[in-house]
Amino acid sequence: MSLKDQITEDMKTAMRAKDSERLGTIRLLLSAMKQKEVDERVVLDDAMVVTIVDKLIKQRKDSIEAFKKAERADLADKEEAEMKVLQTYLPQRMSADEVLAEVKAIVAELGASGPGDMGKVMGVVKTKLAGKAEMGTVSAAVKAALAG
Repeated sequence: MSLKDQITEDMKTAMRAKDSERLGTIRLLLSAMKQKEVDERVVLDDAMVVTIVDKLIKQRKDSIEAFKKAERADLADKEEAEMKVLQTYLPQRMSADEVLAEVKAIVAELGASGPGDMGKVMGVVKTKLAGKAEMGTVSAAVKAALAG
């Protein structure tokens, strides 16, 4: 079963269970997926769905930070609940050590050195680690690998 089908089934389950919070978040995700399909005239595969989920999670993290600064705990809690639902659709994430090891292997493979090669390395790393690791962690690992 594809990730897209799984999300649709989870929506039906949430509807039957009358779980309005989960249902709202899943509908938001399905809406974002449909938007991508319509805008780019493509059929989403699992990797593209994971990219969308990643983007939505990043938006939630940014919102949580803003709401906490504004002392709006109620809104921050709502965003955190949505983020937890979205995280269930991500594959198992790599640890920081695994990311660093993978990045070092790619840097050695490309023969990259110094900060000037960061763009070249990031291009390859993004395709290999998309959905498997948070891009902030990946970027830090690339900087560390190129510096040392």
